[in-house]
Amino acid sequence: MPITLPHPVFDADAAAGGLGDLPEWDLTDLYAAPDAPEVGRDMAWLETECAAFARDYEGKLATLDAAAMLDCVGRYERIEATAGRIMSYAGLRYYQNTTDPVRGKFIADCQDRITAFTTPLVFFSLEFNGIEDAAYAALFADPGLVRYKPVFDRMRAMKPFQLSDELERFLHDQSTVGAAAWNRLFDETMAGLEFRVAGEDEPKNLEATLDLLSDPDRARREAGARALAGVFGANVKLFARVHNTLAKEKEIEDRWRKMPTPQHGRHLSNHVEPEVVQALRDAVVAAYPKLSHRYYALKARWMGLDKLEVWDRNAPLPQDEKRTVAWDAAREMVMTAYGEFDPRMADLAEPFFTRGWIDAAVKPGKAPGAFAHPTVTEVHPYVMLNYLGKPRDVMTLAHELGHGVHQVLAAGQGELLSHTPLTLAETASVFGEMLTFRRLLANAKTPGERKTLLAGKVEDMINTVVRQIAFYDFECKLHAARREQGELTPEDIGTLWMSVQGESLGPAFTFMDGYETFWSYIPHFVHSPFYVYAYAFGDGLVNALYAVYEDGLPGFQEKYFEMLRAGGAKHHKELLAPFGLDATDPAFWDKGLSMIAGMIDELEAMG
Repeated sequence: MPITLPHPVFDADAAAGGLGDLPEWDLTDLYAAPDAPEVGRDMAWLETECAAFARDYEGKLATLDAAAMLDCVGRYERIEATAGRIMSYAGLRYYQNTTDPVRGKFIADCQDRITAFTTPLVFFSLEFNGIEDAAYAALFADPGLVRYKPVFDRMRAMKPFQLSDELERFLHDQSTVGAAAWNRLFDETMAGLEFRVAGEDEPKNLEATLDLLSDPDRARREAGARALAGVFGANVKLFARVHNTLAKEKEIEDRWRKMPTPQHGRHLSNHVEPEVVQALRDAVVAAYPKLSHRYYALKARWMGLDKLEVWDRNAPLPQDEKRTVAWDAAREMVMTAYGEFDPRMADLAEPFFTRGWIDAAVKPGKAPGAFAHPTVTEVHPYVMLNYLGKPRDVMTLAHELGHGVHQVLAAGQGELLSHTPLTLAETASVFGEMLTFRRLLANAKTPGERKTLLAGKVEDMINTVVRQIAFYDFECKLHAARREQGELTPEDIGTLWMSVQGESLGPAFTFMDGYETFWSYIPHFVHSPFYVYAYAFGDGLVNALYAVYEDGLPGFQEKYFEMLRAGGAKHHKELLAPFGLDATDPAFWDKGLSMIAGMIDELEAMG
C-alpha cells in the first residue's frame, strides 16, 4: 500500500533581516513524542489489523457483495490513515533536522516496520484488478460504493502493468533498500554540504548559498554560483551514482511491467492522458522564443549587459530596492489577498498561523525549500518554509498556504479520495500566488513599482513553466539515455542538462564552467521522477482559470471551492467543465501562455 511522505521542494529564491517571531510546528496533533504510548498503540494495531485484513479477504475479494466490499474498503482506509499518521509524524520530524541521527533512525525504523506490516496487503490491488469488468461495474454501482469508484478506477488503470503476486510482494519488501534508501542518501548528503563562498569567513548551507543567486551584488551572485559549482563538482560522482541507480531501477521495473514509456507510470498516477502532457510540453517549448528568450533579452538590456550569466537569472532589477518583508507583514499581505477573494479562504488559512501548522525559520539541518504536507484527513496539513524575508518568500507562503487550504477542503472526501493528482494539486497553490500578486499590483503606487512587480511575476512564471518543462525534458532525455546507452558518466548527464538549459533560456545567456553539474541538487529527479510537469500544468491551468475569474463568471467562488473539495474524486475534465475550460484542447495551453506573453508586452512598452 502507498505510504506518502512529504518531500522537500527546492526554491532557490528566499534574505536575512528583522523577520520577527517565526512560527514552528506543533506536531502534537499527530503524536506527543516519538516514544508516546499512542505511537506504540498504533503500530501494534497496524500489525494486527494488516494480518487480520489479509486473513479475512485474501482470495475472497471477487466473492464479496456490496455490503461486504464497503466494509472491506472502510477497513483498508483505516489502515491507510493509521500508517499515514505515523509516517507523516516521522517524516515531518526528520525534515526539521535531517542531520539528526536519532530522527533519521526513527523514520527508518518506522518505514521498515510499516513496510513489513503492510506486505500482506499487496494482494489487495492485485486481486481487486482481477475482478471481471462487468462484476466490477455492477458492484460499484451500489450507492455506498459508488463514491469510491474514482479510487478504484485509478487502481485498475494499472491492471495491464501488474506483475504476479509474488513479484509484487518482492518489490514491496525491497522498497526500503531500493529507491527509499537512495532518496535518504541524497537528502542527508545535500543537508550536510558546506559551501565556502569567496570573501566570506563561514561556510554556508545549500539554502543560504542558493539565496546568493538573487543578491543585488553581482560579485556576490557570482561567488555563490561558483561555490555551488565547486561543491557540486566535488560530489558529482555520488550524485551521478544516485541518478544512474534510480533510473536503472525504474527501467527494470518498467520493463517487467511493460510500461510503454518511463513517464507512463507518472501519467497514470496523475490521472492525465499522455497526449495532454505532450500538448502542454510542445506548447511551452514552442513558446520559448516569445517568453523566456524575449524576457531575458529585455533583462540583459535593463542590466546594461551584452550577455547574462547564470547568476543573473534571478538577479533583482537595477531599480529594485532591497527590502526585507517581516513575517507579520507577509502574513497580512497573503491573508488580505485571500480574504478579498472570499472570506472563507482567509478563515481556512488562519489556523496555519495560530495553531503551529507552519515551520518557517531557516535552521541547521532543516530540509531546504518548502512544501505543504496533508498528513491524514483526521488531522490537518503542515506547511514548511525556509523564510528569509524576500518578496518572493511571500509568494512561497501564498503558494504553500494554497496547498494547505486545498488539503483542508479535500479532507472531507476521506483518506482514499482526498489525495489530488499532481496535475491538479498545484491549482490552489498557484491560484493563491496569483491572488497575492494581483493585490500587490493593484496597490502599486508608481510605474516603477508596477514594473518591478510585473518583472518579478514574469520571472516566477518562467521558473514555473519554462524551467519546469526544461526539467521534464532533461528527465526524459536522462531516462532514455540510461536505457539506450547504459551507465551514464557525470559528463554525459551534464551534456543532457546543458542541452535543455541552452534551449530554454535562450541566446541571452552564457554558461560558466561548472554549471553542467547543477542538475545534481534538484530533488524531484530523485524523489518523484517526472513530477515537474505538474508545476507547468498547474500554472497554465490557473492562468486560464484566473482569466475566467476576471471575466466575471457568475458563482466563480463557489465553483472554485467545489473544485477544491473534490480532492481526487473527479477527473480534470469534470473539474474544469463548470468554468468552460478543457485541458485536452491544445488551445487551452496557448491561453495560459498568452497571459505571460502579455505581461512581457507591457514590460517592453515600459522600456
